[in-house]
Amino acid sequence: MYKYKLVKRGNPQNPDAPKKWYASPLSETAQDVKAMTRAATENTTVAPKEMETALELLGNYARQQLLQGHTVRVGDLGTLRITFQSEGVENITDYQASSMIKNARILFTPAKEFREAVIGNLQFENGGVLDEGVNYASLTDYKKAKGLTGGTTEPGGSGEEEGGGGL
Repeated sequence: MYKYKLVKRGNPQNPDAPKKWYASPLSETAQDVKAMTRAATENTTVAPKEMETALELLGNYARQQLLQGHTVRVGDLGTLRITFQSEGVENITDYQASSMIKNARILFTPAKEFREAVIGNLQFENGGVLDEGVNYASLTDYKKAKGLTGGTTEPGGSGEEEGGGGL
């Protein structure tokens, strides 16, 4: 289950419009490399240290290839590539790459099969509500605190709320 938190936000293009509730991803902290390699190699003949070394080698290779202008395919996961923004000039001889290329970043594009396998199997779970700087552990807790009653199911949700408890 992928958790989300409900957050009330205004429309920056229309500050006078009423605020609306939006789902915001509630990402869990990533595992460190040792924990990830132990979990990924469980029930296999691959040692966690071998996978850790392979990831380090992949990172070194990807840095080298990206700096040389190559796109890097990361197995069946997808590709890494460099992207950036650029200012324009009317006269080509006026172009100065060092000052006109900005916001360089690394972009990951998932492979179609990988993206479909993840996105197609996502299920969502309410992980709480953030309202006026207060984090509520669940929608039920928020409703209790605000004295609200009404439906217990959420659009697009399972109809069940996980995680009770206090603030």
